[in-house]
Order: sequence, then C-alpha cells, then structure tokens
Amino acid sequence: MKKIIFNKLILDVTKFFLLTSISLSLIILVVQAVNFLDYISEDGHGIYTYFGITLLNFPKIFTRIMPFCIFVTIFYIINRYELKNELIIFWNIGINKLKFINVLVTFSLIFLIVQIILNTIIVPKSLNQAREFIRNSNIDFFPNLIKEKKFIDVVESLTIFVDEKKDNGELTNIYLKDNLSSNLSQIIYAKKGKLIFTGEKNYLTLFNGSFIDIEKEKITTFSFKKTEFDLSKYKTKTTVYPKIQEINTKTLFLCLYKLTLNNSYLIPKDSFLKCNEEKYGDIIEEAFKRSIKPFFIPVIVLLSSLVVIYNKDNYLYTKFQYILFFLVFSVIVISEVSSRYIDDIETIIFFSFFPIIIFLLGYFYLFIKLSRRI
Repeated sequence: MKKIIFNKLILDVTKFFLLTSISLSLIILVVQAVNFLDYISEDGHGIYTYFGITLLNFPKIFTRIMPFCIFVTIFYIINRYELKNELIIFWNIGINKLKFINVLVTFSLIFLIVQIILNTIIVPKSLNQAREFIRNSNIDFFPNLIKEKKFIDVVESLTIFVDEKKDNGELTNIYLKDNLSSNLSQIIYAKKGKLIFTGEKNYLTLFNGSFIDIEKEKITTFSFKKTEFDLSKYKTKTTVYPKIQEINTKTLFLCLYKLTLNNSYLIPKDSFLKCNEEKYGDIIEEAFKRSIKPFFIPVIVLLSSLVVIYNKDNYLYTKFQYILFFLVFSVIVISEVSSRYIDDIETIIFFSFFPIIIFLLGYFYLFIKLSRRI
C-alpha cells in the first residue's frame, strides 16, 4: 500500500514538473526567437541558421528554470493533496511526515543528476553547436539587407552603398569599400550590378566602373566593363568565437586547475578558450554554475515539503504557506545571484557550503516541529 501511494505521488510530481517546465521553456523560447530574428534582419543569416540557433538554446532555458519549476511542482502537489484530503491517507496508514519528506528529498536526487548532466554536458555542447551554425553560415539573406541610399556593413571589412535597387534585382550606382588590410583598402564604383547567389558561390556582377586602390598615400585607379566581386570570402560580423558558457566542461576545469595551482598543464589545441588570468573570474563563475548550483535542488525540495507541517484546518496554515513561499523563492534567487560574486577559490568554497547549511537548518526546524507534536 505504501509503495503504491508513493508511486502515485512521484508520478504526479514528475508529470506536473514536465508540464510546467516544458511549457514555460517553450514560452521563453518563443520570446527569445523574436530576439534571434536579428540574425536574419541585421546579420543576413539564413532561416536554417536561425532555427538551428533557436532550438539549440532550449536546453539552456530548461536548465535555468528547472529549480523554480521544481519548487512550484512540490508546493502545488502537496497543497492539492491537502485540499483534497489525500494526505490523510498517508498519515492513516502509518507514514509520518518525516518519511513523506524524506521520500521527496530522495527523489530530488534524480533532478539533481539531471541538472548536472544538463549543465556539464548537454548545455555547453548545444550552445557551441549553435555558435557552429553561425561560423558555417553563408549569409543567405545578404541580398535582402541591401537598401537604397543606405550603407550596409553586415560583413567584416566590407561596406556597400547602392543608389537604387530595382524590383528585378538590378542595382545602380554601387559603391563598395573593401578593407584588405590595415594599410590597404579598395574602393569600387560601378554604374550597374546584380547579386548572384548560387548556393555554392555568392558574388556581385558589376558593369562599367572602376577600382581605386589606396595604399598609405599611394592611389591606383583602373577601369572595367565587367567584373565579378566574390562575396563568399567575407565572414559575418556576428561573434563566432565561443563564450565561456559554450566551452566544454573538461576544458573549463583543466583551465581552472592550471590557473589555480599555477600548473603548466596544456589546454587542448582545438579549444577556443584563452586560459589566462584575465579570464579567471569568468571561468570560476561558470565552474560554480555547472558544479555547485545543482545542489540547491534538494534544498528547494526540502523547504517546499515543509508545507506538510500544518494542515488546512490549522489557523497558521495560510500564513505559513506565504512565509515558506517567500523563503524558498529567496533561496532560488540567492542560488542565481551568488555566482556573480564568485571570483576566487575561497568564495566558491564559502558558497558551496551554503546549500548544505540551509539543508541542515531545514531538517533541524522539521525535527523541532515534529517533536512538539509527539
């Protein structure tokens, strides 16, 4: 009997958690998808790149809202059981409140493991893959970004100005400035032109114009009747190097080990991470987020479960719910904000003990309350 009702409890918690977390994640993803439209409207990337970046951000969103969804789930399920008098079944068959809470806390270890896997493996890999979409993008929407009488500089080292853009795709009075190097630039003028995008090669066909090469104080000019200007060699101005959160966990901790112990351990050559003292604060903050923050989950589950201490007939029931809700929400906020104050090993050790202390205090309060009722 005990096993059956606990299985129902765990099933209800799991179903409601998946419903709330996935629903909320999708809502946030849709909102972010609107912001990601800048990759098309301003940077010229294609639809495939846009949807790839958007979908690969889902694991990051899911893991960020996971603690809050766990809190809401435990709080809601226990209150629903109380209002429907389902908790009485637990107490009548000999299950005490300590056993009830212990089962939920033990079950929270699954959430803990899931978030650790997400933080250390899945999220960095998915975010790096999203950055890979940008690195490999061929700027499919570049033609749509060209506007009449407007300077366009969505790619590195190249600025384009078009006096007129016709409906058939023809361009008139075209000016291009190509910064070839720090000392050399090239200005191209053409009376007419047309963008050609074949999928394999993207180029601009120009007619009746001239090249002006500027090297320091030396200027060279020559004319042409027709030429093709290759656009495929230009890269997007969007950041293509991975951020700290996109670096794989092994490389991140190897760098932290190297910087903390002044070790000469070599970071893999294929890593984009610049392992130096300048990045130390960002690296240790990211290490905290991936390895320590998940341990707030059992704390959140324990504190949320304390709502069973009072039943709905007790005059303190509603007041205690408000206090508990504020307390757990504060713990979630602290778990999110604390990472910003991580700047050395000492502070990361200090904040590492914080969830342990709160967990022990929660159990201490539980034992005191239950002992008074015996």
